[in-house]
Amino acid sequence: MSPTVLTAGHVNWDVTLRVDRLPAADGEATIRSQRQSGGGSAANVAAALAGLEVDAELIGSVGDDDNGLLARRGLEEAGVSLSGIRVVEGAETAVKYLLVDDDGAVSILGNDGVNEAVRPADIDADRVRAADHVHLTSQRPETAARIASIAAAADVTVSFDPGRRFGDRAYDETVAAADVLFVTEREAAALADAAAVDSEPTDRIVAITSGGDGAEIRTPDGSYAHLGFDVDSVDTAGAGDSFAAGFLASRLEGAPIEDALEYANACGALTASGEGARSAPTATEVERFLEERAD
Repeated sequence: MSPTVLTAGHVNWDVTLRVDRLPAADGEATIRSQRQSGGGSAANVAAALAGLEVDAELIGSVGDDDNGLLARRGLEEAGVSLSGIRVVEGAETAVKYLLVDDDGAVSILGNDGVNEAVRPADIDADRVRAADHVHLTSQRPETAARIASIAAAADVTVSFDPGRRFGDRAYDETVAAADVLFVTEREAAALADAAAVDSEPTDRIVAITSGGDGAEIRTPDGSYAHLGFDVDSVDTAGAGDSFAAGFLASRLEGAPIEDALEYANACGALTASGEGARSAPTATEVERFLEERAD
């Protein structure tokens, strides 16, 4: 049987605008193309996990508007269970506007909508306990802490990706409970100042991503680095979510850290070479990509 991963956090609707450059203050850019799709870190990881043949469930919230319907439909088509999605009547689904330049760099604008309508009292403890692993992303700190607490008490492993706005929120409890922490280089530096990311962790795995330069995994038994893969970057949106999904899927299948790191980097690279945050590869595509690189 496939392992079950429960993700929790944002479910958004993304509008991706490809531009010739990211405009500076008082500047102007040309829109080359526009596309729309589901987004949100938790939803992206869930969809990526489903593509990697992992049973994916999701806790999050959307409005009862057209964007919410499209977001749920996209997740369902990806193979993600929607039983944990709360639909808020008379509310708007969070929309994020992603500006992507010719180098694949991404800037984001957005409104939060109702992507944080799930509160601690709404959490179904049995759903959390039934998972093989819980992956948390940006959301209400108290909700993330509640889910992490339930999981820890049930000996369910927990991973956490605090996201871009981590500095504005008190995630101390969730960070402390995480068995695996996913951060970017910038986030790692900030969390190191708060003693949350050690150069030699004693009780967790810390994955530090560096975009096209690969990633580093720090563990109590040592550190591992992988320089990533040379691909033509089209759109880096969702690449970090795909990396997390690949690492978790590989580790849940029993892969060694080094192999899981390579697999995760392959997932991130393939996502960056496609358009949109939902361009994560399937398990077959990742295996083919790694076989080609091994030749």
